[in-house]
Amino acid sequence: MGFWENETCEHCGGPIVERRVTLHRKVKGRYVQIENVPAGVCRECGTRYYAANVLKLIQESIRGRRKADREICMPVYSL
Repeated sequence: MGFWENETCEHCGGPIVERRVTLHRKVKGRYVQIENVPAGVCRECGTRYYAANVLKLIQESIRGRRKADREICMPVYSL
């Protein structure tokens, strides 16, 4: 049985399914990307839910306590 099995969204009541998602955050003026994050995602509205242990790993990553797997460069456009 999965962690999110039989759970429903608190916003719309839709079913929550487990997915792997990518997060983008700005930390100290720099953007970071966290890939392959396990999350519960509502099938109806897309709201994401994270388990406490996942949030702790995200926090450790953002604070630099974990070594980055790789670095990427990205183009920036201004309109």
